Amino acid sequence: MRVVSGIQPTGHLHLGNYLGAIRNWVRMQDDMQDGEQCLFFLADLHAISMPHDPAELHRGTLEMAAAVVACGIDPHRSILFNQAQVPAHAEMQWLLNGTARMGWLNRMTQWKDKAGKNREGQSVALFAYPVLQAADVLLYQTTHVPVGEDQKQHLELARDIAQKFNNDFAGEDTPVFTLPEAITPPQAARIMSLRDGSKKMSKSDPSEMSRIELADDADTVMKKVKKAKTDPEPLPSEAGGLVGRAEALNLVTIYAAVADTTVEAVLGEYGGEGFGKFKPALGELLVETLRPISTRFNELLDDREALDAILARGASEARELARPTLDATYSALGLVR
Repeated sequence: MRVVSGIQPTGHLHLGNYLGAIRNWVRMQDDMQDGEQCLFFLADLHAISMPHDPAELHRGTLEMAAAVVACGIDPHRSILFNQAQVPAHAEMQWLLNGTARMGWLNRMTQWKDKAGKNREGQSVALFAYPVLQAADVLLYQTTHVPVGEDQKQHLELARDIAQKFNNDFAGEDTPVFTLPEAITPPQAARIMSLRDGSKKMSKSDPSEMSRIELADDADTVMKKVKKAKTDPEPLPSEAGGLVGRAEALNLVTIYAAVADTTVEAVLGEYGGEGFGKFKPALGELLVETLRPISTRFNELLDDREALDAILARGASEARELARPTLDATYSALGLVR
């Protein structure tokens, strides 16, 4: 079993990023048995498919690397790297572009959503980035890819590309590519803004009080929780009582996600209590959970040499793993090297 997963290198990492994606990576790593392997990459090549600030991308890539390690990814147990340090990703995308079909890419829902009505004004990279996603996984003879609902279509495309390439250029008994299977990670908690329970927690929100950032110290975390928007009613004893109470639901959801329990269990303990008691309890839970993460995160950001070494080691291991498949692809296409 070999699992490959990537994440966009956005900066200003917050609680939603941790609970929504990074914690699942850590659990996958911890579930690996002898002979199994996880590769996690920062998708900086994908990031340039949309307008971007180069300085922000550079900083965000380093921040994401620090956050992933601080949250529990062990570079000695998993392979952690950024795409730009493994040129095989870009090479493989070009080689697979000959197999991918315009009609397949035109059907991609995310292309339609991101391009909107101005398709002619979008970059070629935005149109073709699902082929890069296929390269990301096919390079490593990946057996399993964790995907949410929004990425299932892209994994199916990767399988279609792999199957067509194998049919066109490889012998029946000697396929170049493994067809990866989807695995569905546990449903991640949907973490909303502390200022508006109808909006997702986001780094783009102008109010810093809307989110808990991984770099926040204990005092800042407590301050943000205590000032989080709520309503005057006490917490209900059952989940049904949170219907129509978006901010209350959000705080209970955060507590349940961080404590790794259920909303029902949280309400069983705090039902009937007001937010004057619940918010300090939530704040303490967050402080205790995030303290070691924020400490390690800030240490890594201050030690660029250590951070560079982690990414360089992971990239070196990824390049070695990718080389046989890349060589086989060039050979199958009849390219002279």
